[in-house]
Amino acid sequence: MFIVGRAIAGLGCAGIFSGGLIIIAHSVPLQRRPIYTSLIGAMWGVASVAGPLLGGVFTDKVTWRWCFYINLPVGGVAALFILIFFREPKLEKRESLGLMHRLRTFDPIGTALFIPCVVCLLLALQWGGANFAWNDGRIIALFVLFGVLLIAFVGVQIWMDEQATVPPRIFKNRSIWSGALFSATLMGSFFTLLFYLPIWFQAIKGESAVRSGIRILPFIISSVVSAIISGGIVSYTGYYTPFMIIASICIAISCGLLTTLEPDTSQARYIGYQFFAGFGGGLGIQQSALAAQNVLDMVDVPVGVVVIVFAQSIGGALAISVANNLFVSRLIKGLGEFAPSLNSQEVIRLGPTNLKAHVAVDALPGVLKAYNAAVVDALFVSVFTACLSIVGAGFMEWKTLKRKPTLAL
Repeated sequence: MFIVGRAIAGLGCAGIFSGGLIIIAHSVPLQRRPIYTSLIGAMWGVASVAGPLLGGVFTDKVTWRWCFYINLPVGGVAALFILIFFREPKLEKRESLGLMHRLRTFDPIGTALFIPCVVCLLLALQWGGANFAWNDGRIIALFVLFGVLLIAFVGVQIWMDEQATVPPRIFKNRSIWSGALFSATLMGSFFTLLFYLPIWFQAIKGESAVRSGIRILPFIISSVVSAIISGGIVSYTGYYTPFMIIASICIAISCGLLTTLEPDTSQARYIGYQFFAGFGGGLGIQQSALAAQNVLDMVDVPVGVVVIVFAQSIGGALAISVANNLFVSRLIKGLGEFAPSLNSQEVIRLGPTNLKAHVAVDALPGVLKAYNAAVVDALFVSVFTACLSIVGAGFMEWKTLKRKPTLAL
């Protein structure tokens, strides 16, 4: 039931971010959208910190169930505001379609192929090298299934053409596929930092789950500020591509600096590195969605925006899966190297927040060294994805929002 509930919640969350962007596209002239889009990005950054902090407080003070209950009043108020204040755009009248024809427009075949395709890839990356050897038959089978399903999905999209989940003509647009690559890799880097920096603070600095969330405030605050600043500048100049290039460079350099973390790293250094990384992430988080709105006709904007948002989500999921694989493998190896007297599986079961309370004083330095090495290995994933995002930014078309002064519908 817990898994089913989370799956349903995931379905709802999938439409929130993209739905907000689509509402803005229908409500605001193109040149002013960067400002409003940046506000959505800023709120996402605030929620990234507030959510885990509130979750920790609810778990400690009340019950973990409130982590889910809280969504009911908040979501209800948001839905009420949309129902009252949002006016749906006037669309061209279409002839009445039958039920079966409407169902076919959802591309059930493509969906049935794509979902298990992604699941196979995620499982292979998460299990390979950690739960099973890379040459294990189960891992090989998952990779083979992923390849077969991906080829089948692409074939179905070409066959379905305009009725496909993503019509080929949309994905062939240079700004769309380069924006998707940029978003997937940038968010892969961003989410890896967001996931593993708190673990570093918990294990190395002995912080609680709540305090570790506070420790990454420099990362989040700088991303919120830079997202708002970039939104204003893009709205004024009309160009978003330069910010994508700058974002890739900034986050790649800062991720490289974060891989130098040691147990004795000074506060000034880890705050500065976080600030630089968050600044880069905030500059780029919204630009691909703006590009999709700029190069596509309004009727195609929802599909283009969904492609970008999906790329962000899948990029983060894949990056964290790979990073977790590297983290666990390096932690086991490091514990055997730096704390051979301890049972590595028992130490891992303790979790990062309980190390100093349960590990013997003489063995603690070795455990901390192993944890630090494991986190650093995981952060190398963020370095790789950040560097790869430069490719997506480099292929992005240089088009200005001012050339297309679309009025709100």
